[in-house]
Amino acid sequence: MSGGRRARNIRELCRRFGISAPTGYKWIERHGAGGEPALHNVSRRPHASPSRSDAAIEAAVLKVRDQHPAWGARKIRAVLEASGRSAGVPAASTVHAILVRHGKIDPAQGEKHRPCQRFVRERPNALWQMDFKGHVPLHRGGRRCHPLTILDDYSRYAVALRACDNEREPTVREHLIDVFRRFGLPETLLADNGPPWGTPLGELGHTRLTVWLLRLGVRVIHGRPCHPQTQGKAERFHRTLKAELLGRTELRDLSEAQEEFDAWRGVYNMKRPHEAIGMRVPATCYEPSERAYPERLPEFEYGPGDIVRRVHRDGMLVFAARRWYISEALVGQRVALRATNVDGVLNVCLGPHEVGTLDQRDGTRRAARRRPQLAALAPDDDGKSTTHL
Repeated sequence: MSGGRRARNIRELCRRFGISAPTGYKWIERHGAGGEPALHNVSRRPHASPSRSDAAIEAAVLKVRDQHPAWGARKIRAVLEASGRSAGVPAASTVHAILVRHGKIDPAQGEKHRPCQRFVRERPNALWQMDFKGHVPLHRGGRRCHPLTILDDYSRYAVALRACDNEREPTVREHLIDVFRRFGLPETLLADNGPPWGTPLGELGHTRLTVWLLRLGVRVIHGRPCHPQTQGKAERFHRTLKAELLGRTELRDLSEAQEEFDAWRGVYNMKRPHEAIGMRVPATCYEPSERAYPERLPEFEYGPGDIVRRVHRDGMLVFAARRWYISEALVGQRVALRATNVDGVLNVCLGPHEVGTLDQRDGTRRAARRRPQLAALAPDDDGKSTTHL
């Protein structure tokens, strides 16, 4: 068979099996050189990988990952940079590739944690976000731990992480007093609508805890009901807390839980780089408030035009020879009735804070409660909008 005819037959055979002629010739040459064993696939890995990270870099990356299994490539790279390594620190993409190569990261998980746009206050203590991280079991006595978390909005500094045995108002107040004595008073506290700082499903009105905070000069705002994204930073902090501690450690009792919380909070504030603040650690961006906690609650001073009344133990006050329901959370408090632009409608104020309205026009004996102010959002410098704080 001539060479031209043989070539035509080979090309016809390649077309029949749906492969290119170069591929067909490659397999024919392999068979001629090594027989049937040569037809098995061989590795395409190059004999040398000059661009691959050296063993020392890989070991350093894996060491940080083993110490903090929930940390990703950017945080690990920031830690290596801060350690002052003499050798060059690889890019975050290279660190990620090392983690994937050693089975430390499932590539599919990256799609679940895309970065989102956030709003942020302009200075420390302008806003704290406060919430409970659900509750976790304790392996002694059948009790449960309720982690109370307080996060500074600007710096992401964990102001408090407390192991509580319940979520009631006296417990929260006790811990808040301790936090206020240490870090001072914030300007505003953001919480959800559940007790003890809110009412279920966002019903209108205050609680004893929010009234106490107002008397301290701390403004209280609530997220939109059934919309946890308003407290985006607190929700993200809770996810980190679960990934790095709660999901990895069994807690025997409240005392041990608090020890674990204190140790983890130290790492979170002092060592863990945070992407939202340029891979710095929160402690470098936070400073305590200049507003000291007053050991004695100050009394509000009212002006000469205010009509001052005290709220009785049933939540009622007396005005114009009638009884008006205000709120049981305000029992014992002196409130002011102030005129509005509408005849027959008065604002009910606890100091400078409006806590309700009293409407005399319909002849009812109930004062309309004022809806708690929702969290005020302001866009980042790039002007983009989002539902996260």
